[in-house]
Amino acid sequence: MHTETLHFTPIDNLRLANLCGALDENLKQIEVAFDVTVHRHNEAFRVSGELKSVRQALDALECFYEDSASPLDVDAVQLGLMEILRNPNAQIIDPTVPQLRTKRGDLRGRTPGQNVYIKAIADNDITFGIGPAGTGKTYLAVASAIDALERDTVQRLVLVRPAVEAGEKLGFLPGDLVQKVDPYLRPLYDALYDLMGVEKVTKLFEKQIIEIAPLAFMRGRTLSHSFIILDEAQNTTPEQMKMFLTRIGFGSKAVITGDATQVDLPKHQKSGLTDAQEVLLGVRGIGIHHFTAADVVRHPLVQKIVTAYEKAAAKRNL
Repeated sequence: MHTETLHFTPIDNLRLANLCGALDENLKQIEVAFDVTVHRHNEAFRVSGELKSVRQALDALECFYEDSASPLDVDAVQLGLMEILRNPNAQIIDPTVPQLRTKRGDLRGRTPGQNVYIKAIADNDITFGIGPAGTGKTYLAVASAIDALERDTVQRLVLVRPAVEAGEKLGFLPGDLVQKVDPYLRPLYDALYDLMGVEKVTKLFEKQIIEIAPLAFMRGRTLSHSFIILDEAQNTTPEQMKMFLTRIGFGSKAVITGDATQVDLPKHQKSGLTDAQEVLLGVRGIGIHHFTAADVVRHPLVQKIVTAYEKAAAKRNL
C-alpha cells in the first residue's frame, strides 16, 4: 500500500467544491477508476493504493483542478479518467484522421483505435466495426454518416438493425409494424438526436432523407448514393448478412457494427458477423476493424467489466 498527499494552495473553496463534486461524487469516480482511496481534509488530498494507481489518481486530481473554475459535469470527469487510464502521455489526436461534421463540432475519436476506425470508414466502401460495448462502434458510424450527408457525398442515411430480443421473450408488442420494431432501433435514434438535434432529425425523417428500418425490410432493395449502417450485426444469420451486403448500390458506403460476444441468436445458429469476418477477410475495399477494452469510453467501470469478461473467457478456453 502506497500513500501520497496532494495540496492545492492557496485555498480556493469554489474550485475545491467543483473538484470534489456534489457529495464527493467526483472523488468516488476517481477511487473506482484507479482502485484507490481518497481522503480529503480542507485543501489536502491523501491518496492510498498501488503506486502506479496513486500516481494516476494524483494526475487526475491535478487535471480536474485546473478545469474546476466551473462545475465539472459527469461526462467530462469520466472521459478524463478514461484518457488517463489509457495512457497519460499518448497523443490521442491524429492529424491524418478526418474530422467529422456534426452538431458537436469537428468530432474526432477519443482513442487511437477509434481514429483507425474513422479512417477505415473513410477509406473503404464497406467497413466492419467489431468489439465490446462502449467502444463507439455505432456512435462513430452514425457520426461518419452525418458527416457524409453534410458534405453531400451521399443523399440519404439508412440505419438498419435486426429485430432480435436480447435474451428475453417480450411477447406481443402493441401498435402497427413501425411501432413494434421501434424499441429495437432506439439506440440509433439516440445517436442521431445527440449528433444532429431532435428538430433537424425530425425534418430529415419527414423528407425521407433519414430512414430507419429493420433488417427484414431490406430484401429486394438496392440502395444507391446512401450511407447504410447495420447495427447489432452479431444477431444476423449468414444468409441475412449476405442479403444486406448485396443491397449496396453505386455511390454508397456501408458500416456494419456488432459485438461477437453478445449473440442473441439460437445456440445452434452461427452469427452472420462471425461468418462475414471469415469469408470477406482480405477482400479489397472492405475494412475490418476490431475494438478492444482500451477503446471503451463509457463509465470507467465498463472497461473493467469488459476486461474481466475477456479474462474469464480466456480461462475457459484454456
